[in-house]
Amino acid sequence: MKRNSIDKYIANFPNEVQKTLQKLRATIRKAAPDAEESIKYGIITYMLNGNLVHFGGFKNHIGFYPAPSAIIKFKEELSVYKGAKGSVQFPLDEPLPLKLITKIVKFRVKENLR
Repeated sequence: MKRNSIDKYIANFPNEVQKTLQKLRATIRKAAPDAEESIKYGIITYMLNGNLVHFGGFKNHIGFYPAPSAIIKFKEELSVYKGAKGSVQFPLDEPLPLKLITKIVKFRVKENLR
């Protein structure tokens, strides 16, 4: 059921955005294979000993929510993106920084397993 609801969530977006969301989803699953995937707070959520990361599609960007600790840790690399205390916005008209996302997710996995 959870997988189906995530597929439905992604299917609500235009084709190009769907491809980007699926790329992000695959990147997170590869970096955190033991994380449980679901929909919480109206967006895609990964749980591993608590909240790991979340992401959602918006009109002009993908919102990525890796927790404030990750935003601080990767502040320099994330400085080219709009963001807030616990979030970052990846513009839809730019490629996703998949290597950076992988590093952030792995950092959060280590953090949550401590």
